Amino acid sequence: MTTTIMTPTSAWPATSRLAGWAAIAVAVTIWAGFALSIRAIGVSALAPADVALIRFGLPVLILAPWLASRLPALRRVRPLDAALVTLGAGLPFFFTASWGGRLTSAAHVGALIAGTTPLSVALLAFLIDRTAVSRARGRALALILGGVALLVAGQGALDGAALGGAGLLLGASLMWGAYTLGLRRAGLDPIGCTLLLCLPSLAALGAMIATGMVETRIMTVSFTEILPFLVVQGLGVGVLASLAYAAAIARLGPATCAAVGSLAPALAALGAVPLLGESLTPMIFAGIAIVTLGVFRAARS
Repeated sequence: MTTTIMTPTSAWPATSRLAGWAAIAVAVTIWAGFALSIRAIGVSALAPADVALIRFGLPVLILAPWLASRLPALRRVRPLDAALVTLGAGLPFFFTASWGGRLTSAAHVGALIAGTTPLSVALLAFLIDRTAVSRARGRALALILGGVALLVAGQGALDGAALGGAGLLLGASLMWGAYTLGLRRAGLDPIGCTLLLCLPSLAALGAMIATGMVETRIMTVSFTEILPFLVVQGLGVGVLASLAYAAAIARLGPATCAAVGSLAPALAALGAVPLLGESLTPMIFAGIAIVTLGVFRAARS
């Protein structure tokens, strides 16, 4: 049984679908920065809760003028769809991804979250909506996963801690797949989707900070140290990528957006070389090429 509310992808005119491709390109580029910034939390003076506060607080602050006009639509969102969005990319996702990133590398963050999200979306779409995967898309997903495996293997042997980190990142991928489906099912515009994600996350985080459940150091850190996270996590991931991804899903559908999102690991792996001093091997280059081919085939299937 199909529960999609928004207009089917095929109903969008060509110009609108072109806007969808532009939107997903923006989101993928920013996600590469997300993978790098998640890895950078471990070497920064900020606690993970501080970065989460930036991630969810800045979008609420920027989009607050539109809250009143979106409240009626937000109240109409079904509980399951709201849970898919808020749990899939909210605090549970953020803390799982940041914890996994501390134990692995930026390349692993990108590969094991964005790289495996197409499989997560396909699995959850089957479980929730009974949506089958075509043979052509199945072959494309197999290519993407093969490339992801090379990206992971190219980082060298995983010790016990890194294996645990990889498991956390795979869990974050499943959450992100839920978020991807939830965006389409919620029937909200991009601003509404972003508010649905950030408002509950910010409220829960505020309660956790007030009760001492999580550590915060943001009041003792200089603005210079906070600024990169404001730009990447708050403005980039929190506002621009959230709006762009919601717009892209409305026009292209969750399966296509998840497949194209698999390009983020390639960008993250390349960016980690000059920014974080991580190395690239021939195996990683091969993984990037295979992921790119799989994304191309998935987008055409």
